[in-house]
This record gives sequence, structure tokens and C-alpha cells, in this order.
Amino acid sequence: MTDTQQTVYVVEDDEAVRDSLELLLKSDGKPVRPYESATAFLKDYSDKMTGCIVLDIRMPGMDGMELQKKLNEKHSILPIIFVTGHGDVPMAVDAMKEGAVDFIQKPYREEALLEKIEAALKQDLEQRKSLDEKQEIIRRIKSLTPREHEIMDRMIAGQANKVIAIELEISQRTVEIHRSRVMHKMGTHSLAHLVRMALSVKDLIDAR
Repeated sequence: MTDTQQTVYVVEDDEAVRDSLELLLKSDGKPVRPYESATAFLKDYSDKMTGCIVLDIRMPGMDGMELQKKLNEKHSILPIIFVTGHGDVPMAVDAMKEGAVDFIQKPYREEALLEKIEAALKQDLEQRKSLDEKQEIIRRIKSLTPREHEIMDRMIAGQANKVIAIELEISQRTVEIHRSRVMHKMGTHSLAHLVRMALSVKDLIDAR
């Protein structure tokens, strides 16, 4: 089960900066969990985590971009905000191409950082809502019998009941019964909606 409370994960090797960020976030009423290294965070990482990551781009050992790569390999959807020094902007731009949502340069205004964090948390909520909806669609698809799944695929492809009946060598009435069961199990009365649902989870099904 996904954690219901969003948390800001601060990954920063500088203890003073880390403590300062923790204090800032707590004073703003946000749950925060600090980490002194990318390795420590990665060891703790779970796909059940919700919230966002405030990540220093330059750290000894595994740096911020390496951590981002590791998280991408794990298909993490936690939004990442990189904290960069002046000379790290090109690196930050590359990181955003790899999926980071934003970056902020040191020294930064606390209000600016909090605004970026708010936006990242909102994005996290929207992503997880969409993912939850897709998982529900997949659950419904899995509830179909093999024959119902076959009928649904042909419905989505635009085949008429008569064509489906001929190709599967079954009666048109049988096709109609299966079609009705498909629509009921998928929770829709509209073929257009059924098509949209199937397309929305195609990437997840193809990845399996």
C-alpha cells in the first residue's frame, strides 16, 4: 500500500545545509526525511514512497545524477528538484531531460524553494491518482475471461458483432452476451470510453 502522507526527502551531504532544509520544511508544516548520501536514500527507497526529493547534484560517492539514474531504472515517479551550484546548471538541464521536475541554484530564496516543492508535491499527487486509476483498469481487464478478453480486443479494433461471430465461429447472440459482460466488468456503457481505458494502460501492459 502506498504511503498516504507525502514527505520531502532531502538528500544532501552538507550537514549544515541538510539541517537548515529540515528546519525550513518542518516550519512550513511539511513532513521531511533527511539523508546524508545518495547511497543512504537508495537503501531506504521504496516505490511506496510519496512526496518529492530535494537532491544535491554534487555529492561525494554517488552524486545526484547517478541517484536519479538508479531511480529511473526502478521506475520511480517521485519528482526530483535538484539543488545546484552556479557551475552545475548545464548538469541540471541534463537532469531535467532525464525527468527531474526542476532545479534551484545556490544561494536560493527559501520562498522560491518552497514554491518549487509545492509544485512537485502537486505533481506527485496527480501522477499517483492517474496511476491508481490505471491500476484499477488493469484489475478490471484481469477479471475478464480469455474469451471476454478476445471479444474486447476485437471490439476495440472496431469489429462489428457479426464479423466477430464469423471469425470466432460462434453465434452473434453469444458475441452480444460476451460484449455485455465486458462492458459490465469494465464499468462502462460506452465503446469510446472502453477504447480510451484500454489505450491509457497500454504502456503498462506492454512493459510487463
